[in-house]
Amino acid sequence: MSVRDTIEDFWAGHLRLDYLIAGVALGSHILVIRRTGSGDWLTWIDSSQRTDLYAAAAGSVSAIGGLSAIAISLYTAANGDRLRAVRLQHHAELRRSWRSLLQATALCCLLLLISLSLDRDADPLSARFIFEYAMAFAALRFARLIWLFDRVMGLSDADLTEPDPPAMPVRDPSWVQRRQADSP
Repeated sequence: MSVRDTIEDFWAGHLRLDYLIAGVALGSHILVIRRTGSGDWLTWIDSSQRTDLYAAAAGSVSAIGGLSAIAISLYTAANGDRLRAVRLQHHAELRRSWRSLLQATALCCLLLLISLSLDRDADPLSARFIFEYAMAFAALRFARLIWLFDRVMGLSDADLTEPDPPAMPVRDPSWVQRRQADSP
């Protein structure tokens, strides 16, 4: 397995990592602003332009959230052997991933609306940083959505293009008990 696959697998299995990465990105940006006194790009525009930006971002995130729902319906409609096997063996993880993507959309929209309601002239409450966090988090979750959708569609395409699916491994439901009995 390559380093890229290892990182990708780790990222795919740890949904909460997106919160941390977005927080680190925002914290780094705030640190740069505080140390250098520059780079606070949202203060370069007036409050009415910022609120327009927040509203446009909320609309965009909502639209992409709607596309997420469409992706989920495509996933549930696909019925190839490979995809059925993945859904059978990893249904809990897949459900958790799809659910977290939809929840992230709602969270980002909420944060964007909070930014919209708190922003005033000169932004004394620093609502722009809530906006920045929401956008960083949304970008990470949308990357996750695209990655997951691509994987699911790849399985579905393989079922259509490869006439003879590989033999699916047969799982013995009592292997855990046997393994525990064999361990010291």
